[in-house]
Amino acid sequence: MSGTFARIVVCGALLGSGAAAAYAANPMVGGAAMYPERNIVENAVNSADHTTLVAAVQAAGLVETLSGAGPFTVFAPTDEAFAALPAGTVDALLLPANKDQLVRILTCHVVAADAMSDAIARMVADDGGAHPVKTVGGCEFTAMVKDGMIEIEDGQGGVATVTIADVDQSNGVIHVIDKVLLPAS
Repeated sequence: MSGTFARIVVCGALLGSGAAAAYAANPMVGGAAMYPERNIVENAVNSADHTTLVAAVQAAGLVETLSGAGPFTVFAPTDEAFAALPAGTVDALLLPANKDQLVRILTCHVVAADAMSDAIARMVADDGGAHPVKTVGGCEFTAMVKDGMIEIEDGQGGVATVTIADVDQSNGVIHVIDKVLLPAS
């Protein structure tokens, strides 16, 4: 289990009594209901705001992985976040010749833990305002809290804000973000 998010498992066990409340209050994403008994991929394909992410996950060959047991925390960029990349970037990344780069970028949005926002916020507070986040893709980002919102600073200094938090999944959690996280050059 990832060292930087290992405390989440303990926090999750302590907060287990809130599981029923989380089930009832799972937010809608991209106009679609998100069902906690479904996995990350089964829910993401229904979000109208994540068609680019779903296409990228398919092109990268990560559907089976993200459908697996997990646990995973996925910071899921919206279509608008992908559209904000320089012109032609998404099309280039989806080419078979760039699969390795696409896999790296996508796996830098995934943490091998079930990290709900309250646990992330506590870790940020415990670490004095900035908590290192090690991703499945080998990136190290920084989680912060600003004006009550979780933010993730990527390897190039860009900052994504969690716009929809705590979308509970059978194999983890999705946090919708407004920017694509990029690894350090």
